[in-house]
Amino acid sequence: MHVVTRFAPSPTGSLHIGGARTALFCWLFAKHHGGKFLLRVEDTDRARSTPESIETIIDGMKWLGLDWDNKDYEGRDYYSQFDMRGRHADVARQMVAEGKAYYCYASPQELEAMRAEQKAKGLPQRYDGRWRDRPASDAPEGVPPVVRLKTPQTGETTVTDAVMGEITVQNSQLDDMVLLRADGTPTYMLAVVVDDHDMGVTHVIRGDDHMTNTFRQVQIYNAMGWDVPTFGHLPMILGPDGSKMSKRHGAQAVGEYREQGYLPEAVCNYLLRLCWTHGDDEIIPQKKAIEWFDLGSVGRSAARFDFVKLKSLNAHYIREMPDNELAKLAVPFVEKKLGKKLAPANVDLLEKAMPDLKPRASTLLDIADMSAFYFHEGAFDFDAKAQKIMTPEAGDALKELAARMEGMDDFSGSALEEIFRAYAEAKGVKLGAVAQPLRVALSGSTVSPPIFHVADLLGKTETLKRIAAAL
Repeated sequence: MHVVTRFAPSPTGSLHIGGARTALFCWLFAKHHGGKFLLRVEDTDRARSTPESIETIIDGMKWLGLDWDNKDYEGRDYYSQFDMRGRHADVARQMVAEGKAYYCYASPQELEAMRAEQKAKGLPQRYDGRWRDRPASDAPEGVPPVVRLKTPQTGETTVTDAVMGEITVQNSQLDDMVLLRADGTPTYMLAVVVDDHDMGVTHVIRGDDHMTNTFRQVQIYNAMGWDVPTFGHLPMILGPDGSKMSKRHGAQAVGEYREQGYLPEAVCNYLLRLCWTHGDDEIIPQKKAIEWFDLGSVGRSAARFDFVKLKSLNAHYIREMPDNELAKLAVPFVEKKLGKKLAPANVDLLEKAMPDLKPRASTLLDIADMSAFYFHEGAFDFDAKAQKIMTPEAGDALKELAARMEGMDDFSGSALEEIFRAYAEAKGVKLGAVAQPLRVALSGSTVSPPIFHVADLLGKTETLKRIAAAL
C-alpha cells in the first residue's frame, strides 16, 4: 500500500503532548508501510505564528526521533502553508469558474443581522445562501467578495474513518463555507485540502476535534474531483482526573518533559500506549512499534494521562541505557544542579557512578540530585538527621578508621568494607554504626549509593579530605 502521512502543527506555541502523539502515530503508520512522513507548518495565521514556535516544534520532533522526509523543500526543514497561498487562491477561483463555488457580497452587517434573526427564531445560525444563485450583474460596486463553496443541499456525506468507523452527516447541516476571504487570503479549510492533495497525502491522521472539519473538507475534494484520503481520527488525551488536559495537570509541552529529565524513548513508548494496544505489551521499543503499528488497534475512547506510569517507563529506559550514554544525557542536569560546568574527570566519575545511580532513578533530574554530592566542594552543611549521626563517638571511630585508610594500597570498595567490618566486630557494634557516619561524611546525607563504592570512586585523597572536613 502506498502511504504518505503528514503532521501539520500550527506554530502558535510549543509542541503539545497531544500533538506529539499525533505526530508519532503518523510517523509509525508511514514507517510500518514503508511510506513517507511529511511535516507541514500551518503558518497562515501571520499574527500568531512565530519563528520561535516553529523552531520549538522542530526541536521537539527531533528530540522524539520523528524524522520526516521533506527536509530539502526550498531550503527549509518543512512545508510552509503560507508559501502556498497563491495556489490556494487559484483553486478557489477555479471552482468559481467551474460553478462549484461563487462570489458572496454579503457585508458583515448583513451576516450579523441574519444570525440575529435566526437566533431569535430558534434556528441554527448558518449562512443562508443569499448569493448562491444570484447573477454577477447584481454585484455591488466597490465591495470585495468572499468565495463560498456550493455545498450539496440534499443527500448526505459519509466518511469511513479508519479509527471511528463509518460516520454520516446530512448535507443540509452544512452551509456554504468561505474558501477565500475578501482580502484574497485562503481559509484553513481550503488550504488544508489543497496542501494535502498537492503533497500526495494518502492518510490524514489527526485528533478527533477535527472530525467536523472532515465532512466540509471532503466536499472540497469532491468539488475538485480529487481522490479523498483515508481519515483516522484519534481520541483525546485527558488529564488524570478525566477532564481536558491542562497546565494544572502538569507538563503539556514536549519540551517540559525533556526539561524534567524524561527520555524520548520513554515518552514515545508512553504516547504509543495512549489509545493503542498490542496485547499486554507495555515496553515497546521503536523497532517493534514500527513492526506492529496499525490504525485498527487504535481505540475510540479518550485516554487518561498517567504520570506515574510515564515515570515508571522512564525508569525502565534509564536502567536499560548504557552507562556512557546515560552519563552524557545527565551531564546538563548535573551542571544545572551544581551551577557550574563539570570537568572531564568529573564526567568520567559520573559515568562510573551510573551502576549505583540508575537503579534508583526515575528521571535524569533524579540522577542529578543523587549524584551532586560527588562533585561537592568544601564542608557539607549537615541537616538534623546527619548531625544526629555524627556523634563524638562516631567522630572518634572515623578518625581511627581514617588513619587505617591512610596506609591502604588497595582502596577498593571491598577492601574498605573489610576494614570497616573488622573494626565494627572488634568494637562489638553493627557495621552500620561506623558505615553510616562515613556516609554522612562523604555524601553530606544519611542516604547515598553503597558508601564503600562511593569512597572507591572518590579515591583516597578526596575521601580522607571529606572525613577531615566532617570532624
